[in-house]
Amino acid sequence: MEGFLKLLKKIGIVILLLAIAVFLFLNIANYSSGFRSGVPTKMSKRGIILKTYEGTLNVGGLTNSAEGAIPTTWDFTIRKSADSVITKLDKAILEGDRVKLMYEEKYVKFFWLGDTKYFVYDVEVLGSGN
Repeated sequence: MEGFLKLLKKIGIVILLLAIAVFLFLNIANYSSGFRSGVPTKMSKRGIILKTYEGTLNVGGLTNSAEGAIPTTWDFTIRKSADSVITKLDKAILEGDRVKLMYEEKYVKFFWLGDTKYFVYDVEVLGSGN
């Protein structure tokens, strides 16, 4: 009986370590990375404990829906620690500039890390959107 309990304990530890490894992989690894360009239209600070910035980029074009033609947009998340990205986007929104957003897409969206799987880590201002 004692040998069975030791085996059960070892199996439990292996399962726990495997679960931790999978969680860390999903949290750290990127599914893809790339960039999108357009005119940023919204940025808001969200979260109760872990604050993030959530934004919307108008990528151009129109999408047909039941409500009629609506602009094609892309939602993204910015970590609170990315101060330079937040500053550049604030300025671009105020001035109506087009931007190129470099992002990393995560495998899974964890609710405490933001509203999307797309995390913007750099911004390049392309110029006037007018």
